[in-house]
Amino acid sequence: MTRRVSTRNASVQVWQAYLSNRTKRHRDGRFLVQGVRPITQALANDWPLETLLYRLGGQDLSSWAREVLDTAEVPQVGLVPELMAELGEKAAGVPEIVAVAVSRQPELADYAPGEPGEDAPVVVVFDRPNSPGNLGTLIRSADAFGASGVIVTGHGADQFDPQAVRASTGSLFAVPVLRAPGPGQVLEFRDRQVARGIPTRIVGTDEHAPSTIYDHDFTEATILVVGNETSGMSAAWAEACDDLVTIPMGGTASSLGAPSAGAISLYEIARQRRTFAR
Repeated sequence: MTRRVSTRNASVQVWQAYLSNRTKRHRDGRFLVQGVRPITQALANDWPLETLLYRLGGQDLSSWAREVLDTAEVPQVGLVPELMAELGEKAAGVPEIVAVAVSRQPELADYAPGEPGEDAPVVVVFDRPNSPGNLGTLIRSADAFGASGVIVTGHGADQFDPQAVRASTGSLFAVPVLRAPGPGQVLEFRDRQVARGIPTRIVGTDEHAPSTIYDHDFTEATILVVGNETSGMSAAWAEACDDLVTIPMGGTASSLGAPSAGAISLYEIARQRRTFAR
């Protein structure tokens, strides 16, 4: 199914709303995917796509774009370059393809990573992230270092915001991202994991923690908590954690950004477990 659009019709206006209107994305259960790698990852991970928007005009499409359009069994809409530029939000150049994707919202109550006696899953919690870009970056790190999933707690940034999707470079489609109101639901998740036979500890990163990250044993299943970018670890989360660890720093910086702290912590977990062979 292919059609061509040259005017800012009702469908185009809806797609444009997905760029900045979180309420509209949530209500429709749709969001936009921009960029070669995110679109490729969405297709590779069988993420449900509603429409592929592609650039009309005299410019030839790349071999990647032609292959996607020829092989993906997804309805296609051709847009004039001016409309594609608006949906792509690219400062330089007009995107070849933008995908309209269906939101997946897995429930934490149904989430059960790992198998008893076989592995020790790592799950990352990001508490009330301010920035969609930071959230996407942490999702990317979680994917890179083998985490089983990411839980966003509180009223934080939307993982389906275009900035988050781009910053994840497609990892959003490979790692489950769940939402929870706060520590209580994560504690219940931890207790369910323990009841399944997967001993699990909740470990928070905090600059005032009594022990350093490399002195902590991360070989058991771990829920790693990264605090808010502005206010850090909340009192409620500090109380919920079984352990608090700090990342030693030099120089004049007072703290690390949340995505950096998360990435360093995930690397240390992978290092201790020797997750990746040389």
